[in-house]
Amino acid sequence: MEFFEVYDKYHGRVRRFIVASVRDEWVADDLSQETFIRVRKNLDTLKDVSKLASWIFRIAHNLCQDHFRILKRTSWSECQLDEAKDVFKEAIVQRRLEQSEMSLCVQDVVKLLPESSQNIIRLFDIAELSHREIAEILDITVENVKVRLHRARKELRALLEKKCTFEVDERSVLVCEPADNGKE
Repeated sequence: MEFFEVYDKYHGRVRRFIVASVRDEWVADDLSQETFIRVRKNLDTLKDVSKLASWIFRIAHNLCQDHFRILKRTSWSECQLDEAKDVFKEAIVQRRLEQSEMSLCVQDVVKLLPESSQNIIRLFDIAELSHREIAEILDITVENVKVRLHRARKELRALLEKKCTFEVDERSVLVCEPADNGKE
């Protein structure tokens, strides 16, 4: 398979996965680009083409983990922190324009899950990877992927019931909003 075919087939899914992981459009663009730079450099070393998707997402997953490690080591000055807050606020405004109210509420609740649960939901529901591909990326069994996904969804459902209210608005659209009942 040629690089540009691979790029066309996987770029959108990889970028969605990275955006969901790092929650920053600019960083996601950089990490997506770095992912496909590495794919291009090493595509000829891939021995089993059937594992292409899991290989690409493993690269993306590792780059996201590296990004978070670097963030933890970086000490922010007040000025840098203020700039980061401004960028974050802009990203939130842009995201709200691009996504529905339901999606925002659900994404906020997903952020409350443990990182391992967030990752499994992102890989399956956002990146649309198979159980086998996720198993290869996370280096666990397919059965373990299924169990983790089931537990993550069960935990997400419980949090949604606790943290959100669901109503049908005047457009007959189901809307999810944070519950304002003092539950924490």
